[in-house]
Amino acid sequence: MDAKLTLSFDASVIESAKKFAEKQGISLSRLIEVMLRKATAKNYKTLEDLPISDWVQQVSEGNIEYVTKHRHRKDLKSDFFEKKK
Repeated sequence: MDAKLTLSFDASVIESAKKFAEKQGISLSRLIEVMLRKATAKNYKTLEDLPISDWVQQVSEGNIEYVTKHRHRKDLKSDFFEKKK
């Protein structure tokens, strides 16, 4: 059963992804589903462990670095409601 999900991406990323998905004969939604399915198929410990990181490294213009930081729940909630205004 399909469920809806709202995501936000940089506009240029969306356009590139739409073109890629079209060349593959699938929708952007299905492309993202495939990527998420692969990411959650195994118990990966970090983003760098994902097999997709190798693919991203090959097509990117330089080294890719995942930058993550811990955010407190209060800050996430505050940011969410600020964007809703």
